[in-house]
Amino acid sequence: SRATPQRCCFGAAGRMASANILKRTVYVGGLDEQVDRKVLEEAFVRFGELKTVEIPLDLKTGKHRGFGFVEFMELDDAQDAIDNMHHAELYGRVIKVNLARAPKNTPTTESNRPIWADDFFYRKKLKEEGLDEGEGLGDL
Repeated sequence: SRATPQRCCFGAAGRMASANILKRTVYVGGLDEQVDRKVLEEAFVRFGELKTVEIPLDLKTGKHRGFGFVEFMELDDAQDAIDNMHHAELYGRVIKVNLARAPKNTPTTESNRPIWADDFFYRKKLKEEGLDEGEGLGDL
């Protein structure tokens, strides 16, 4: 039986889907720079069917940043991977394997808005220039 991929949802259902994904996804830290997606996949596939394997790259150097994420199809498989791989050795380095956590301080649509998109700064600029908010707008 093939699981259908969950789509991003909003509201309570979306939070539940997101929490479920986090329970099936493990963080793998302490990776040697020789470890790539294929190596990480081969190290974790023995614990169950994998949905995704990701190793984020540093945009400046193009190299990975020493950690990755492995998402399993089943919750129990993720827990088996943690139980068996935490503090195991991979390419000569001891790796840390834990349940992935939701990212903190992720950019939102609000943080990508230009400063003048906020009405407060618009009104402040008008005031500095000695204009009133409605001044110069005519009969709109």
